[in-house]
Amino acid sequence: MFFERPDAGETAVLVHVDFQDEQEREDPGEFLELVRSAGAEPATLLTGSRHRPDSRTFVGSGKVEELREAMAVHHAELVIFNHALSPSQERNLERELKCRVLDRTGLILDIFAQRARTHEGKLQVELAQLEYMSTRLVRGWTHLERQKGGIGLRGPGETQLETDRRLLRARIKAIHKRLDKVRSQRSQNRRARSRAEIPSVSLVGYTNAGKSTLFNALTESEVYAADQLFATLDPTLRRLEVVDVGPVVLADTVGFIRHLPHKLVEAFRATLQEAAEATLLVHVIDAADPDRDLNVTQVETVLDEIGALEVPTLKVMNKIDLLDSAPRIERDGEGLPEVVWLSAREGRGLELLGQALSERLAEDVIDVQLTLSPDQGRLRAGLHELGAVREEAFDDQGHVLLEVRLPRRDFLQLMARLGEHPDDYLPGELQERPVWEG
Repeated sequence: MFFERPDAGETAVLVHVDFQDEQEREDPGEFLELVRSAGAEPATLLTGSRHRPDSRTFVGSGKVEELREAMAVHHAELVIFNHALSPSQERNLERELKCRVLDRTGLILDIFAQRARTHEGKLQVELAQLEYMSTRLVRGWTHLERQKGGIGLRGPGETQLETDRRLLRARIKAIHKRLDKVRSQRSQNRRARSRAEIPSVSLVGYTNAGKSTLFNALTESEVYAADQLFATLDPTLRRLEVVDVGPVVLADTVGFIRHLPHKLVEAFRATLQEAAEATLLVHVIDAADPDRDLNVTQVETVLDEIGALEVPTLKVMNKIDLLDSAPRIERDGEGLPEVVWLSAREGRGLELLGQALSERLAEDVIDVQLTLSPDQGRLRAGLHELGAVREEAFDDQGHVLLEVRLPRRDFLQLMARLGEHPDDYLPGELQERPVWEG
């Protein structure tokens, strides 16, 4: 008879193990934040160190006994590991401890399930949970006896476990079909924006780096932002006006985390595709986090997994208010903005970010002096309407001398509308530059 899982309790004993391999290490502080974000009440944190996980219980028999005693002392109903457990390790621990055992992946999935708000987000979380559960369907059950067939169908039938697996597979297949529709709709929307030559900017970064706070500050939106992990789960798109660029689509995406479960990356691929197909990524980094370099590496790992590592990136060092640092822009060898230091919460340095976005997105800007004859009033009016005229003067012959700066696409659209030839107005070096594609 296998252990029947009770309803999940809120009081939890936490387990964190240090391994020699740096790649396998987790952050106990981040673990506590994850547990609190899930709504559990940490009773105590048991720590240990091992060369490698125990194949049967991950922590070994001595630590299992210590866990049993800690659960009795704190009247805990749940044990949470800061590590990924194999299905057999999870089953063995539940059998030994007579309680529910949750690993790091299950914990993150639980948080995602709580935070999903949109239909798409809920589908993505359910898909990840079902695929995770499908490997663990064993033995949280007591009804594994053979089903009896009806008249004419008597025989061994199928086990309840096989029935559950079959139902799971059917549900997973149905969710995949519905998410394919979502991906198709998102792809159509991106193609429409591309045809309209509207650049897209995606905010990415480690969870709790301040993406949503920055998003709200830039767009004057009210996206939920809080000092907790995965405060924002569903993607949000807003229109943003950028100087010398015009309208831009700004996307706030789900935060990344160390060892983000692969199933979650797969499930959220439709959402993360906003980042993979963006014109520019804005990588928001918590400048005050002592592990910021490691967090940057983790984000880049996920970006590589979704094929977004090659997208041009502007780094934003956020939370400089915690460092008592001044806003500034760091530039690369070609003079382009590379890093912007700011405080989204206090609104310091936002104008520098606007400047950096303008420079990075409006790389194909026409900056030229035009001499127009008196009969070219429609062209002059059109340039004024676009806000492209920076200085204007008249010579003795009545010609208009204009100093003009505007995105190339706007200039070409104006020329087409007026039936003019752009080559008649641009110097040779500007004629040779390719048309920018959003």
